[in-house]
Amino acid sequence: MITIENLTKYYGKNRAVNNISFTINDNEILGFLGPNGAGKSTTMNMIAGYLPMTSGKVTIFGHDISREPVKAKLDMGYLPEIPPVYPDMKVTEYLSFCAGIKRIPLGKRKEEINRVMELLKITDVKGKLIRNLSKGYRQRVGFAQALLGDPKFIILDEPTVGLDPNQVVEVRKLIKSLKKDHTVIFSSHILSEVSEVCDRVVIINKGDIRAIDTIENLESKFSTSLALHIKVKGSKSKAASIIETADGVKEILSIDEEGNDIYSFVVQLDGDAEEIQDKLMSDLLGNQIRIVEIFTEKPNLENVFIELINRPVRKDSLEDLLDEIVPESDSSEDEDGEDEEKEEI
Repeated sequence: MITIENLTKYYGKNRAVNNISFTINDNEILGFLGPNGAGKSTTMNMIAGYLPMTSGKVTIFGHDISREPVKAKLDMGYLPEIPPVYPDMKVTEYLSFCAGIKRIPLGKRKEEINRVMELLKITDVKGKLIRNLSKGYRQRVGFAQALLGDPKFIILDEPTVGLDPNQVVEVRKLIKSLKKDHTVIFSSHILSEVSEVCDRVVIINKGDIRAIDTIENLESKFSTSLALHIKVKGSKSKAASIIETADGVKEILSIDEEGNDIYSFVVQLDGDAEEIQDKLMSDLLGNQIRIVEIFTEKPNLENVFIELINRPVRKDSLEDLLDEIVPESDSSEDEDGEDEEKEEI
């Protein structure tokens, strides 16, 4: 199991990650979601031991990443957002170099390199300079180095960026297959990808965790926010009046005119969707309003994500309500050297 406890990161006076805690279970794929600047890459860099934390603790299979970095990293493979490849090396040279860093025995090195090249389908470019590869191939070479040595814990930050649709499908299948023998934390902006691959998700925004749960549970918690789409033909004012005053209708979210007396309504419901829909159809038809189309849109991960990141964070402590005090240990950081991490601020 991997545990993240009270993880915090400041850049000068800016707090990028705010005292977050969560766990990653054995043989689990955990999705790590958030908008640009939410603190995702900063968090993953701290978990990997690449970036020092201001405070907190990361434990990887019993090893503290700060106190026992070598032992912790021997169980870890890491693909950062920008693949750490050397453009003047050939693919096999680079993977051999990485295998040496990971202390893979010489006698097993060639076999292991061939294994990861087959997994990522990069054998056909093994003799080429990395600088001459497409972005998608460079991404897969970076992914291959993360899998070298068959680490138990794998960190993947936007692993499908730059891949074409066929490659995306292949990499998704590979990530899902890793669950059998590995623990994975996986960041992506493609929510359909996360829904397909991940067991649980952590949603973060502005350095704060907004939710930790399975996708199914998150969607069910938002089931009271059902949206009814209804397209009618007839009087706009009469239809709007009937819909607005119907039992179980919370509010009309939008009305679009489509011509020929046809209007599309999006309505937020509060209650049993099927019962409300049946009653509403009866009321409309009884008032000579013809129904052209009607369906209920259930919440999905995208709806949940948008609502959660737009919710204000409740201030629970005096420290949250006052101006933030920068820890003395970090106050002397050189802010001019932070360009690579500014996205997370």
